[in-house]
Amino acid sequence: MLLLLLSLSLLLPLAVLLWRPRSWDARQSWLVRLQHRVAWGALRWAAAWQQKRLAQSTLHAGQSQQQALRRCLHGAQGPRCTLRGSTDISTFRNHLPLTKASQAQEEESGGQPLPPTSNRHHGEASLQATLLGLAALNKAYPEVLAPGGTARVTASSPWPYRLPWPWHALGQVSPTGAKDPRVLLLEALRSPGLRALEAGTAAELLDVFLDLEAHGEELAEAIAAGNPGAPLPRRAAELREALEQGTRGLALRLWPKLQVVVTLDAGGQAEAVAALGALWCQGLTFFSPAYAASGGVLGLSLWPEQPHGLYLLPPGAPFIELLPLKEGTREEATPTVLLAEAQKGKEYELVLTNHVSLTRCRLGDVVQVVGVYNQCPVVKFICRLGQTLSVRGEDTGEDVFSEALGRAVGQWPGAKLLDHGWVESRILDSSEGSAPHYEVFVALKGLRNLSEENRDKLDHCLQETSTRYKYLRFRGSMGPAQVHLVGQGAFRELRAALAACPSAPFPPEMPRVLRYRPLAQCLQRRVVS
Repeated sequence: MLLLLLSLSLLLPLAVLLWRPRSWDARQSWLVRLQHRVAWGALRWAAAWQQKRLAQSTLHAGQSQQQALRRCLHGAQGPRCTLRGSTDISTFRNHLPLTKASQAQEEESGGQPLPPTSNRHHGEASLQATLLGLAALNKAYPEVLAPGGTARVTASSPWPYRLPWPWHALGQVSPTGAKDPRVLLLEALRSPGLRALEAGTAAELLDVFLDLEAHGEELAEAIAAGNPGAPLPRRAAELREALEQGTRGLALRLWPKLQVVVTLDAGGQAEAVAALGALWCQGLTFFSPAYAASGGVLGLSLWPEQPHGLYLLPPGAPFIELLPLKEGTREEATPTVLLAEAQKGKEYELVLTNHVSLTRCRLGDVVQVVGVYNQCPVVKFICRLGQTLSVRGEDTGEDVFSEALGRAVGQWPGAKLLDHGWVESRILDSSEGSAPHYEVFVALKGLRNLSEENRDKLDHCLQETSTRYKYLRFRGSMGPAQVHLVGQGAFRELRAALAACPSAPFPPEMPRVLRYRPLAQCLQRRVVS
């Protein structure tokens, strides 16, 4: 019946078009609207079907996870495939102990833990995240998916699943198949009526705006030249005027109707999101269609109007367990629990099972349960356990040193943190003749040089944040943290080096602690102060 109604809705306007004489331009415009109607009708129907499946699976989360475990065991290969006939969760846990990525794996993959499953987001979970994300985005911002309302400005897309033909009929102004960021940015700049900007990750979007400021005049000249027979001098003048007014609020000056920025949430993106929201994309909402890790799509985002970073953990594939953590620490407390057993307010580490080799891998991602959807938890990301520094056994975590760095940067006049990376001094052999210490590399906006007074503030903030660090500094067992300012493009080069690794995950998770010397040297070579 749905297909019949959809066919009628298309055939009637088509008959009218054939009957009434129209100009070529009018027919072209009508054809665009027709393609958009067909595409959105198909996607709306598919999204409604996925929403119904999600509602049913989350209402019976325990049963749904048992089915997911059965499918996982059925696809097992190697010596552990003897578990295929069992779906008992206790047997599953007893036969398959929890594992972590080893240091050897981390070095082999260029500083990144080897992913527990496939590197790309193919399959049911990514399709579900894309369809439901599009439906949620359209509900919150109805004009975003209108013809000409959206532009992608990076080679990668924030949507986990690459949809077929209907995707390009939803009104994206980005050239089909284009990968060159400059070409994508130019096309977006030629379209002042955009409602949404898309980028693979927030860090990539940050690079786009930095390049826009650095090469604004070249872009304006390219826009003024226009396409053959269609120069755009007025738009070029608008670009120059917007850039002259500075960084803050630039996106809304370029695209006054802009409502939302769509990027895929992955590890290490918090600083980029904060910088974009405070400067270039001030006043705009950020929406991530999914929470993605090296194991695939783990969480669905159904609430674009809510604060950035709330995700539903669905009970289907991949098979997810939650490892409870002790209150006030980051240590495991009890055996894993299933999704329906999660408690609101508690923190858990995500555990993902590889369906090929049956490896129960602790991802290191810590989430906190903030709500519930039927029987499944709604979570927000807290930190990554594997991102720790330890030169004297102090174990300074990502959340601790990010907080300290944020405090220090707040005391540097005019500075805004764009990105950062930390290295133990032994990695770069920089502690010879001195106590071991941290080497800190930062990318900043608004500050070109770091004074010694500014550098010392980070060490003071670390002592205020971590009592263990303060104790070791007082004893002289550790030296003060050394801060280095890197030039524009340093962290882009680092991400490119990470992406070139054979086992690099997608989307690229940005490590804050670099344990592999060649990666640390990418930043060391770009130090300007």
